[in-house]
Amino acid sequence: MTDIDRPSFLGLTEDWRKPADVVIMQIPFEMTVSYGSGTAKGPSSVIEASRQVETYSELIGEDLPAGLNLRTIDPWNFEGPNLMSFLDSINSYVFSNVTESTFPIVLGGEHGILLPVLRGFTRLGKYSMKDLTLIQIDAHADLRDELNGESYSHGTVIRRCLDNGLGKVIQIGVRAYSNEEAKMMEEDSRIQYWTARRVSESEAVKKEILRHISKIKGPVWISLDIDAFDPGIVPGTGTIVPGGLDYWFVVKIIEEIFTGSGEVVGSDISEIVPDHYGITQFTSASLAAVVLASYVAQIRSGV
Repeated sequence: MTDIDRPSFLGLTEDWRKPADVVIMQIPFEMTVSYGSGTAKGPSSVIEASRQVETYSELIGEDLPAGLNLRTIDPWNFEGPNLMSFLDSINSYVFSNVTESTFPIVLGGEHGILLPVLRGFTRLGKYSMKDLTLIQIDAHADLRDELNGESYSHGTVIRRCLDNGLGKVIQIGVRAYSNEEAKMMEEDSRIQYWTARRVSESEAVKKEILRHISKIKGPVWISLDIDAFDPGIVPGTGTIVPGGLDYWFVVKIIEEIFTGSGEVVGSDISEIVPDHYGITQFTSASLAAVVLASYVAQIRSGV
């Protein structure tokens, strides 16, 4: 049947009789936040805001979904005894909603969802964690060993991903990190980073980033924590940091990754907290549409 009553990304009609090309997953996880709250309401607010996003994409020259079959999955929901049971449930939610032929776009929820999302995705067996290059667009390094006594937190998630075999991480936009994290960023050969300050002070650095990411080979996962942006663009997020990235530069990064030498296999957009004026959720929905259009472009390029 064609499900017309279910809330859908971009307000599109979704045909559930056919296999999905793209799945939109909602993970309203909020358990280890350390400052602002509200990420539990983020994913649903993005789906709602997406109904107002224009479906025409300049990149592909037509309306989304451009012939692809989308499926907006019901939000993850779980009640359990402890944090690890929640993370295991997210792992299972992802695994049960993806196949080797579907492209996942995950809406969060705090950034701590990333590890169980990647675990669930790699359970399919097509890729291992070691195969992946993670492009992390973020204000924070998320490389702490623990935050507020918790080792599985939004502030430790990249370190835990590396502990679980992640091959490489490229950090863009970081500007708030500890001494411990700074040392790891410098010394760990699996990590490459560009700070937001370097980006803001040099057009040459922007070109350097775009050149580098266009040459990445193999499977790539894009993880976009919306606090990477300047707070004026996303006033609703849990840990606002001044001096963030420009919207159009991030769009260019996303497009460049998809049209480069690698294969983007999935993406998450996290730390979304709906604000009163709707700016944050609409911006997040627009970014998800950019990811979708870029995936269409990738398919058409034959990657």
